[in-house]
Amino acid sequence: MARPSFERKWSGDGRKVLVTGGTGFIGANVVRLLVARGDRVTCTVRASSPGLGLAGLQVKRVRLDLGDPEAVARALRGVDDVYHLAGVFDPGPAGAELMRRVHVDAARTLCEASLAVGVRRLLYCSSSVTVGFGPRDAPGHEDTPLPDLDGFFGRGTALRAYHDTKLAGEALVASYVPRGLETVTVNPDYVIGPWDIKPTSGALIVAMAKRWVPVYPAGGKCFIGALDCAQGHLLAMERGTPGRRYLLGNHNLSYAEFMGIVARVVGRRPPVAPVPRRVNGALGRVGRVLNRIDTHRFAGLDPMVLRAMAEQRYRTGQRSWDELGVPRTPIADAVQGAYDWFRKHRYV
Repeated sequence: MARPSFERKWSGDGRKVLVTGGTGFIGANVVRLLVARGDRVTCTVRASSPGLGLAGLQVKRVRLDLGDPEAVARALRGVDDVYHLAGVFDPGPAGAELMRRVHVDAARTLCEASLAVGVRRLLYCSSSVTVGFGPRDAPGHEDTPLPDLDGFFGRGTALRAYHDTKLAGEALVASYVPRGLETVTVNPDYVIGPWDIKPTSGALIVAMAKRWVPVYPAGGKCFIGALDCAQGHLLAMERGTPGRRYLLGNHNLSYAEFMGIVARVVGRRPPVAPVPRRVNGALGRVGRVLNRIDTHRFAGLDPMVLRAMAEQRYRTGQRSWDELGVPRTPIADAVQGAYDWFRKHRYV
């Protein structure tokens, strides 16, 4: 299938766009594409927002309380499109409430304000965590259910709160379609590329660049390059069917395969053995204790996170390829781009 071009006609200074979460990993890549296309971009920022994500970009930055309906309505006057990319995973004691405020309450405020001032389209960035999965020969897709939420995410865990609030946000924005607001949801899977400031998914690349990592998780994931993912956001805004969601993921790889690619890019030996199941369980028990000491620092040792990495959680982006024309760049290119960015900014 030929890759479609953007069909909307851009003229003058481009469209006026408001983006939440523009300083984050995905947001920084999306904003760069919008600016390059000629859009006039306004990004909502917080006092604690990292400046690096928007470095060098001609965008308007505004401090905006997404819980203030009147302030949000004022900010949206004259705006053509809204990208709600703000998201948070917070394993701390108040994390569940914070995730609900960002993923659900802020989305509601943006939708209501959009209707009030005449914004036509809004894109909601969710997560692949709300999409079912399967083995490589039968990967999950947007309509694949997750029947065992307690088994996948536990009860009262940060991962469960993240899943629940993202799913609630998806349902919320879809409910505005009959009211006249064209909302579309995207569900990025494992994203690799530049501007991963924290870093998040790129932490594995940084670790492997610094030292040899001898073991790999036993499971697998669906990977996508950050540029392909960002283009998927723009294409979903442009071409996505209102009320529909689109999984953004291009390459189903085991962690052994993915880490082999990373090893070649960073010039290290590839890992040689899977993490033994008993070791994975022990790490989870240790992580449960360490999370009581510092929930943010040891979030990667959450037992549910470790369990997920030991499973085959494959998904397909077929809908995004067929309906949106999302490009499929080799994942090695995305790893190289991420590694070059980490080196340039002295992470390695």
